[in-house]
Amino acid sequence: MEFSSDIGRLQRRAASSMAGMSRRQAILEALPVSKGDHVLDIGCGGGHLLDHLAKDVGDDGHVFGLDPSADQLAEAKTRCAEHDNVTLLHSFADAIDLPDASCHAITSTQTLEYIEDVDASLSEATRVLMPGGWLVNVSILWDHFCFYGADADLNARIHDAFRAHCHHQMLPMELPGKLTALGYRHIRDTSLAFVNTRRNANTPAFYLEQLMAGFALGQGVAEADVTTWREQLAAAEAEGRFGFTSFPVLTAACRG
Repeated sequence: MEFSSDIGRLQRRAASSMAGMSRRQAILEALPVSKGDHVLDIGCGGGHLLDHLAKDVGDDGHVFGLDPSADQLAEAKTRCAEHDNVTLLHSFADAIDLPDASCHAITSTQTLEYIEDVDASLSEATRVLMPGGWLVNVSILWDHFCFYGADADLNARIHDAFRAHCHHQMLPMELPGKLTALGYRHIRDTSLAFVNTRRNANTPAFYLEQLMAGFALGQGVAEADVTTWREQLAAAEAEGRFGFTSFPVLTAACRG
């Protein structure tokens, strides 16, 4: 999925929601970062996590934010303007412009599943990570990403169309094997699953409904059907039977 300015805006607003905040807290708790460390955020987006990481590593440390989207990096630059220890890298994850073993820790959030050759990106991250350093990744189990409340057949069509938005629907199930093959150890997985029963602006559901609707239109679903789907979700919310579920998984691993 290409992160256009509109999609990037929705992504940043979802990242600012309560679920986005709790996800960042989980990442920060799982990532062993100390003052003076160098940390890389692959797919940094609008820089929400960079701001926290920059404070964690302090003036003697450094944080690198990598993203292929110029629009996202522009937002990250604004968000991190007060930090002198943040460098933004405009590139893809399979070509990181950093020396071998130069980072104490690497994190990535809902990025790797969008990369077709994810093995090449994992190898590149491993090259940059110091031995003994930690990789913390969050990816979604997309088979369990679902809106509830609309007509079942219509809902299934919208969700089926959305499957084309990323290359790896169930990446967290594959990561332990891939990381083991690259020499990682102490691999552990943590569920970050959540449920929304409202569609207000402090929930990811509010923004992801818009993202899915736009993507479905691009995949050829009729505009009338997409409009009906959204109207049915709104009616379900009013009647107290709306729901949205998402199943992010945090995978942490230490490079051997």
